[in-house]
Amino acid sequence: NKKGSKNMTKRGQKFGKVLFVSMLLTLTIALGGCAGDKEEEGSSQVATTPAAEAGSETAAAETTDGEASQITIGIPQDLNSLDPNKAVGSGTQEILFNIYEGLYKPDSDGNLIPAVASDYTVSDDKKVYTFTLRDGIKFHNGNPVTVEDVKYSIEKCAGNGTGEPLISAFSIIESVETPDEQTVVINLSEPKDDFLAIVSTVTAAIVPADVDDLETNPVGTGPYKFVSRSLQENVVLKKFDEYWGEPAHIEDVTLKVIADGDSIVMNLQGGSIDMMARITTTQAAQLGDQFDILEGTMNLVQAMYLNNAVEPFNNEKVRQALSYAINKQEIMDFMADGKGTPIASSMFPAFGKYYMEELNNVYTTDTEKAKELLAEAGYPDGFTFTIKVPSNYQPHIDTATVLAEQLKAIGVTANIELIEWESWLSDVYKERQFEATVVGVDASTLTAGALLGRFVSTAHNNFVNYNNADYDAAYENAQSATSDEEATKYYKECEKILTDTAANVYIQDMAELVALNKKYAGYEFYPLYIQDIAKLYIVE
Repeated sequence: NKKGSKNMTKRGQKFGKVLFVSMLLTLTIALGGCAGDKEEEGSSQVATTPAAEAGSETAAAETTDGEASQITIGIPQDLNSLDPNKAVGSGTQEILFNIYEGLYKPDSDGNLIPAVASDYTVSDDKKVYTFTLRDGIKFHNGNPVTVEDVKYSIEKCAGNGTGEPLISAFSIIESVETPDEQTVVINLSEPKDDFLAIVSTVTAAIVPADVDDLETNPVGTGPYKFVSRSLQENVVLKKFDEYWGEPAHIEDVTLKVIADGDSIVMNLQGGSIDMMARITTTQAAQLGDQFDILEGTMNLVQAMYLNNAVEPFNNEKVRQALSYAINKQEIMDFMADGKGTPIASSMFPAFGKYYMEELNNVYTTDTEKAKELLAEAGYPDGFTFTIKVPSNYQPHIDTATVLAEQLKAIGVTANIELIEWESWLSDVYKERQFEATVVGVDASTLTAGALLGRFVSTAHNNFVNYNNADYDAAYENAQSATSDEEATKYYKECEKILTDTAANVYIQDMAELVALNKKYAGYEFYPLYIQDIAKLYIVE
């Protein structure tokens, strides 16, 4: 298994024959950046992307016969919001990445590059961030982007001084000033080393101040503009001809909702979709030679997440017992021919310096130890609980099935309840009405806080109700650290506490398979949850 950070974040390697590599479709739920440590070097340099290898003629927006180019991409569920500042779930944010942009944005190497802003400076005390608005940049409605739009967007995400911030890290914004028509100054109440990473998310996208119906009339600055949406069916996009940056190669894009995982292969082979990300090994094996199977890495934390506030999972020994009872390698062997990276805390290898591989040694499969812990916890005969799993993510269902079988060895019965994605968001994530769930959680930014912030006892997105005073203290120490080295030390302490207390039953970071019709090329994997449609082009 590959370790490290950027070496594993950009792959996109083509395989001539189908790899027996399965992965679990990720059900990520990052809600925008939480406080975290310094973005991988926080680079402000523009990382240039080479033009399509086949040259400008192959990457043209029109095909050789003069017809406008188009592609249909399958997505596992409908977008839950078209307003980027309110979008819940990375399955939505990864698509909105093509419509909206923040002041900066990530590239496929994990660098932060200028977007709506062309440059920025930060004060020595890390409390004043000054951005220069890009010259000539326009919204999709043809209006120029102004500093007033930037001010409006930032203040909207900060809660406008009256409500709860849409981005928790924006709670430290004291004021937003616009001293001239090209400059935006954001003043913070406390130092924030990774603030650039936060304003580089889709959640912090710059939107027009005079458009108040983004939910039905999305207007951004990205390479694609919104055309139409049919609920639970499709979203249609069109290339934005006045885009400030490298233009998209394909003119028309249809995002087709394929909620039934069993129909993915049929839709691909039948030609109703040209691309589908995060397919399974079984699906890949059924596809013909007209498809390239690209392999990347999910970059997420897949686990059986436990509601720490309900019995018996409010008992640390019970949680530890489950962690000893499972066999991660067996799960990976069953799901992905052994591929994937076992993880033991809420951190994955792409985070480099923060990732602690050694935590995998804390819980090795030990059925007798698990039984002893259950007996000590008052459950000598085991217990019964329910795992809620989104019904449109078959790989998560498969994982839950393996877990349920493994837990039988210690007398624990796990019943699997399939629920619709919308119900999962409302019942499990928002209302926290669950005992256990199998999902994957990603990071909105390459900052430690994007993964670890949600386990602070008071965090709004702490859907597992984790409550540990030592953890809260370690996380606060990381936030107030005066050096990157000190912050990293405390973030690692947070990870170790999550492992030692078995906050959840951690499983793996998975391989990712993308099926792409050979008529197209240019797909790029990102270290974050992003589908960069603008990079795709037609192979002549």
